Amino acid sequence: MKSSYRKSYRYFIIFFAILVFIIILYLPKTEGLTEDGRKALAIFVVCVLFWVTHIIPLMITSLLAIILFPLMGVMSADKVYSLFGNQAVFFILGSFILASSVTRTGLSNRMALIFLRWFGRSPKILLLGVMVLSAFFSFWMSEHAVAAMMFPIVLALSESLELRPYESNYGKALFLAMAWGCIIGGVATFLGGARAPLAVGILRDTTGESIDFITWTLATLPTVIVTLFAVYWLLILLYPIEVKEVAKAQKFLLNRISSVGKTKKKEWFVGILMVGTIFSWICFGEKYGLANIALAAVVIAFIFNLLQWKDVEEDVNWGLILMYGGAICLGLALGKTGAVKWLVDITPLGSIQSPFILIMVISFIAIFLTEAISNTAVVALMMPITIGLAIDLSINPILTTLAVTVPSGLAFILPMGTPAMAIAYSSGFIRPRDTLKSGFILKIVAWIFFVIFAYFYWPILGITW
Repeated sequence: MKSSYRKSYRYFIIFFAILVFIIILYLPKTEGLTEDGRKALAIFVVCVLFWVTHIIPLMITSLLAIILFPLMGVMSADKVYSLFGNQAVFFILGSFILASSVTRTGLSNRMALIFLRWFGRSPKILLLGVMVLSAFFSFWMSEHAVAAMMFPIVLALSESLELRPYESNYGKALFLAMAWGCIIGGVATFLGGARAPLAVGILRDTTGESIDFITWTLATLPTVIVTLFAVYWLLILLYPIEVKEVAKAQKFLLNRISSVGKTKKKEWFVGILMVGTIFSWICFGEKYGLANIALAAVVIAFIFNLLQWKDVEEDVNWGLILMYGGAICLGLALGKTGAVKWLVDITPLGSIQSPFILIMVISFIAIFLTEAISNTAVVALMMPITIGLAIDLSINPILTTLAVTVPSGLAFILPMGTPAMAIAYSSGFIRPRDTLKSGFILKIVAWIFFVIFAYFYWPILGITW
């Protein structure tokens, strides 16, 4: 019965998407919307429908956009396919490969165990350690990879403390600290997820503006730190800790550390390479390009045999590369054909004259929309429209880029927003009712602090209104 329902639902969405596509193409001529703009808009609406309903994978939806633009005569095939050479795409690729070297050598696992041992003195401090470590690793690796790395460690800690699934408040708090730490840390830099490189890629191709690594991090860090504090106190308040001491967990960590042995040469070399790469991104990213630095580091890793290609093939999500190429193409086409300007003119957002109110509204939509669709889809959906709003209202487009990208990464409630939450749900300790109230409160808190820092702090960094 379920299978039959899913099939019917799938066919209904496909039929509905085709119908909407045809209706948009053959609507009477509208003032301000060109023929190419109409075609681009029709493709955009179909992609949004598929992104929201998930009837086909996100990357396949992006491929559909790439196919349709040349077929409909909106953009040449050469132009469309050249967008896969976008710097953002290669930066994402390089970052994923470097993250593979950190996990494959065991460096990340060793660092996690050693770090958590320092925090193993009491239940509250251990909880803090899980959250802070998850956030810190997500500064430098994909939050999805960090959640996957931290999950078995937190699960083993739970088992060593004999915590009961669904019943233990401390078990719930540990897994939420892991997931929310990953999510919050993931918005701090370009490396925590591919949302930021995707957004910056769309921004650069549409307006010629850009945001460098250090400016992004400085702009997001206050929100990240304050939200982490909020997470910690919220977990303690909503999930009273029933565990009195964590000696068994401390013993488990000590045993695991001794079992992994001494630090290997490869781990040292990978650690040095990562530190050098991050330093180069911060100091020379604007001059040489983030993608060039990332790919140079990848080449060095292979020259010194720190990576095996078969491992990279398994670890890198190649589908995401297709997703971002298609999303950048979609954003560029909507901007070039004037479809974005037309959308801005007909939406209520276009009537907002205050830049501050606009940023509040955009960030509020993004932070809640990300619970319904993936955060990358939110960026691909909202970036073209918000950049159009910025241009139309003479607002700095960097403001709207941050207002979309940072809140869209804060999916605290449902598993479909980000894999980090899905991984936490798979533990058996968390149910939707556990995250509905706490996640909603956390969203509001994070949004309020984001808006406050945007208004008072960003101008200090030169991100003017």
